[in-house]
Amino acid sequence: MNAESTLLALLVLPLLAAVLSLLVGRRWLGWLGMLVALLLVVLAVRFALQVAAGGAVAVAIGGWAPPLGIALRADGLSAFMLLVQSVVGLGVHAYALAYFAPARRAFWAAGWLLWGACHALYLSGDVFNLYVTLELVGLGAVALVVLGGSGTVAAALRYLLLALVGSMLYLLGVVVLYLEHGNLDLQALGTLVQPGLASSVAAATMTLGLLLKAAVFPLHVWLPPAHAAAPAPVSALLSALVVKAALYLVVRLWTGLFGELPAAGVALSLLAGLGAAALFWGGVQALLQTRLKPMIAYSTVAQIGLLALVLPLLQGGAVAWNGLMLLVAAHALAKSALFLCAGVVQRQYGHDRIAGLGGVGMQLPLTATAYFVAAVSLVGLPPTMGFFGKYLLLEAAIAQSRPMIAAALVLGSLLTAAYLLRPLALGFTEAATRQAPRTAGLGLQLPGLLLALAALLALLVGAGTPLWRLLAVGMPA
Repeated sequence: MNAESTLLALLVLPLLAAVLSLLVGRRWLGWLGMLVALLLVVLAVRFALQVAAGGAVAVAIGGWAPPLGIALRADGLSAFMLLVQSVVGLGVHAYALAYFAPARRAFWAAGWLLWGACHALYLSGDVFNLYVTLELVGLGAVALVVLGGSGTVAAALRYLLLALVGSMLYLLGVVVLYLEHGNLDLQALGTLVQPGLASSVAAATMTLGLLLKAAVFPLHVWLPPAHAAAPAPVSALLSALVVKAALYLVVRLWTGLFGELPAAGVALSLLAGLGAAALFWGGVQALLQTRLKPMIAYSTVAQIGLLALVLPLLQGGAVAWNGLMLLVAAHALAKSALFLCAGVVQRQYGHDRIAGLGGVGMQLPLTATAYFVAAVSLVGLPPTMGFFGKYLLLEAAIAQSRPMIAAALVLGSLLTAAYLLRPLALGFTEAATRQAPRTAGLGLQLPGLLLALAALLALLVGAGTPLWRLLAVGMPA
């Protein structure tokens, strides 16, 4: 199977799984999902190796090249995001086998729609199809949030409304680009876009719409209610994948399409300012929460802010680029693991109140271990992927004489430690709860632990030259 065939398989297989999940019997839903998830991991690893060895891959749908046809493209960044998503998706779907017992057809159908839409987004080669895939990602995410029951409808509707506003803003920028240049192909637009009013309007509206979808402060109001109210596997998918898709497009636009505009430096500095505000505001809000899932949800606001904070460093070369990608992967793996741990606690005790977590370290040792490893990775302590990502970003910030970014990275890590390690300390130092624990079996506890440990395994197997070679394919100059 060559690289082009692998690309098409990665695009088609999740959508085929979404259709099949509506047709097969209920008893086969989960096992079908696990089979497809495992196959996607294999395909994603194979595709990453093919891109690293052979360079970027492009496929013209139907044999029609742009601008008349639609092109699918993948470089190192695309292949890396597909790889991260496949690992997270496998862990979450394994968890869902035990969480949704008996199987819920709506989860598997909407989950595969979301997975397929994210794959299509990472592989789309023109700005209009990116809009279409953004809409599909939003629809899949809203459908998954509603699975939490009647109490999640308000959060889902708020998310839907703001997601539509973000999509309209992005589409407005696409229209401006098409009227100005008569072309929608992302690669072609990179050579056509010139400084001017049209380019500035397009850049502003598209970025604003994506920041709303990525829940970057102060456009984050939909995220904490949606993530806190949704079922645990859904929260893991939303935090690890959905907000990353929008942030991925921000990186694409400002390192490629709009990267040569005179205002690019100012725009990236503004994004860094918003990221710093999100890092500290989200961290303080997480510190004030009394329940585990809302605390993790506000942590997502802070961590997305951390990723936005370091965007100006990307203008300085490969060190910052590699550090950001490590941090993206670390956040996706650790945050999904934390939400899965919160789901185990909810299932075991019937609540997720932080003050009532006494003894969780003794009663749920696998879950406590998973939480600890994930928290340490988000804080950025060795030998986790989060540590190496932050180390590279600190090195880049110092080399580029950006002391404010370096200081924000360090202070943000201290704040992250303050709110993430508090529940863990209660779980090991407070007396065990008197409430008779319910059963939370290995099917619920193992996936979170494996996701938390995946970052360590990835460092042992793929870090260094193989990973840098992959990320160098298509890296902005």
